[in-house]
Amino acid sequence: MLPILDLPGVRDLLIQVTGRTGRAWVDRAGALQALPGWRASPERVRRIAVDLVSAGNRQLDELHPCADVAIGAGVRVHAVLPPICVAGAAVSIRLPAAAQPQLHRLIETGLCSGRIADELTALVSDRRNVLISGGTGSGKTTLLGALLDEAPPGDRVVTIEDVAELRLRRENWVALEARTPNAEGSGAVSLDRLLRESLRMRPDRIALGECRGAEVSTLLAALNTGHDGSAGTVHANRLGDLPARLEALGALAGLNPGALGRQAVAAFQAFVHLERGPDGRQRVGAIGRPVLARDRLEIGPLP
Repeated sequence: MLPILDLPGVRDLLIQVTGRTGRAWVDRAGALQALPGWRASPERVRRIAVDLVSAGNRQLDELHPCADVAIGAGVRVHAVLPPICVAGAAVSIRLPAAAQPQLHRLIETGLCSGRIADELTALVSDRRNVLISGGTGSGKTTLLGALLDEAPPGDRVVTIEDVAELRLRRENWVALEARTPNAEGSGAVSLDRLLRESLRMRPDRIALGECRGAEVSTLLAALNTGHDGSAGTVHANRLGDLPARLEALGALAGLNPGALGRQAVAAFQAFVHLERGPDGRQRVGAIGRPVLARDRLEIGPLP
């Protein structure tokens, strides 16, 4: 199976037990493809899951049937054992991009139209703070990296991620990666903690990928204290769903909808939503900006 991981365009390897037999699929260039020649016993799939999780210094057993770990340089592994996963063990492996595509290359491959391309370029040159939204596999991290690489070479960029996936083409770049608890339940370093640490590192631009919890409050506070040209990503299925998504994250940090809305309007100048079409291609679906209406966050057009 290892040679498969070296094929260009492979981002995900999925292994699971189906009908008492282990099978595998790869996500290559946006489309899932079964590996017809690969079969394994349920016991072997379980062993693969346990060994990979162990390589990330976590346990996977009957008491801990689910695990999410980072291995090596940006490889992310999620595994589930039976009976939680009914048919047998399931393993999902996300591989890092081999290289960070540049913005002009993404545009050439159909990311967006010429008008939207000009708007994306202006977001960076005008040092506007941008929040990128989208569903799973829509290209949020890819676009985030491309925008950060458009920043002037002298800008100091600090990135904060659960798993370090960004591959920037910059020298003055500091990449921070969160850490999950070890087998004894200690040693965790959260995204919120790393955001606070990044503020002491003299950043010109801060980037968080992806915001999924109470760290939204720290991010908003950071962007409202002078770090222009920063960015983040968040999961949302549609641009119109973004206000509710941010309100839900804000609630985890003790922010009511009104406070969240006011801080978001002050922190961000643009929202960029990505989608993945039926053909597997990633594209910009919509661009907007945060506005306040009746003390609640809404989406308005870019000026």
